[in-house]
Amino acid sequence: MIPNESTHPQSITQAATRSVGKYRWTICALLFFATTVNYLDRQVLSLLAPELSTTFGWSNTDYANIASVFQFVYAISMIFAGRLVDRIGTKTAFVVAISIWSTGAVMHAFAVPLGQGIGAITTALGFAAIPVSIAGFMLSRAVLAVGEAGNFPIAIKAVAEYFPKKERSFATGIFNSGANVGAITAPICVPLIAAFWGWESAFIVVGLLGFVWLGVWISLYEKPSQQKRLTAEELAYIRSDEVEPVKATTLPGAPAAKVSWFKLLTYRQTWAFAFGKFMTDGVWWFFLFWLPTYLSAQYGMKGQAIVLPLFVLYSMTMVGSIGGGWFPSYFMARGDKPYDGRMKAMLVIALFPLVVLLAQPFGYISFWVPVLLIGIGASAHQAWSCNIFTTVSDMFPQKTVASVVGIGGMAGGLGGVVMTKIGGWVFDYYKSINDIHTGYMIMFAICALAYLVAWSVMKTLVPRHKEITDL
Repeated sequence: MIPNESTHPQSITQAATRSVGKYRWTICALLFFATTVNYLDRQVLSLLAPELSTTFGWSNTDYANIASVFQFVYAISMIFAGRLVDRIGTKTAFVVAISIWSTGAVMHAFAVPLGQGIGAITTALGFAAIPVSIAGFMLSRAVLAVGEAGNFPIAIKAVAEYFPKKERSFATGIFNSGANVGAITAPICVPLIAAFWGWESAFIVVGLLGFVWLGVWISLYEKPSQQKRLTAEELAYIRSDEVEPVKATTLPGAPAAKVSWFKLLTYRQTWAFAFGKFMTDGVWWFFLFWLPTYLSAQYGMKGQAIVLPLFVLYSMTMVGSIGGGWFPSYFMARGDKPYDGRMKAMLVIALFPLVVLLAQPFGYISFWVPVLLIGIGASAHQAWSCNIFTTVSDMFPQKTVASVVGIGGMAGGLGGVVMTKIGGWVFDYYKSINDIHTGYMIMFAICALAYLVAWSVMKTLVPRHKEITDL
């Protein structure tokens, strides 16, 4: 049955906004811009990689090692970030996170002197010195990773605080599209800044944007119950589908009891989310870190030449992020529970990355063929991402959302490390035998199949919606 206009999810959302207020969307906009800055900061290195590799003599493995440091530290930090967010609260957590990652972003500009300092220390301790440039960039990536690990646990918790379940995947899709805007903006501004003022300036200028955002966040964000800009009607709407039990022993205003990681790991829902992240986050990391290098290796494109292809590709991913956030509501409008509707949507989404298998066989036609096909795969990832994140708030109480997201984020980060290391090894090997084309074919095949494998395991672990109410 096709729903009429009055029952369509978008009409419901618009009606709700008119009747109860829309301050929650201001919070969503803040999360969008934070995610934009987040991806701007992490994208600078990949865009400058061809230039920096030439300047410092890096191999593909050297670059993979630098990128892997970010991913490994990000993975480990995610689990602690989620825990910290649940403990200190959303507002304070973002202040800490963005201060650290913006500092780390700026540090890249001073990678050489930082590397010299690290070299002096390792030499004094009797260890073999890491090449100066590599050591400095590794340290900078590690600091960046510690701060950036907080973005998604904080943002997902903020969405759980400010949105009812029926709007969460759409809100997540909107703020998650900030990743795409960051990825679009970076190829436009980073090469220009580097061309006029040097590569160091690109890291400094982009890194300082986080501190600008921080001032706005401090002035506009409070918990919904303490938010003076929120109407009583909108607060009631936000809480309209809460089902968390209130224990008789809980006193008003008392802090929620802490839930241990070990307790969370006893639930299949946690493992389903973690496995889905492990299998698919590495695909996004691969696209993010290796695409400029791919266009350089396969088509000789560098600097400004890669701006338009990357702009088109990441513009496509915005459609995936926002459209993917809306897609589950199509099934919910037909009676599915939020989790069940999301899983149906994710199965459809998991089929789209299969087109990436055609990128290399048809890449001889034009570089636009792989760019557009990879763009479809990357769009599917963003659609997948906003839905897999929301499965957590579908099934876990708010007080544990950031912790579970942190556990899954750690798994996703480790998946990214594995993917990046495999990429470095594969590309160096096939480059050595003058067959880099096959190397990219192998990596694209892994990317294409990852989502169907992830969905199958997730569905096996959690075959139907089951909300956790005993925490």
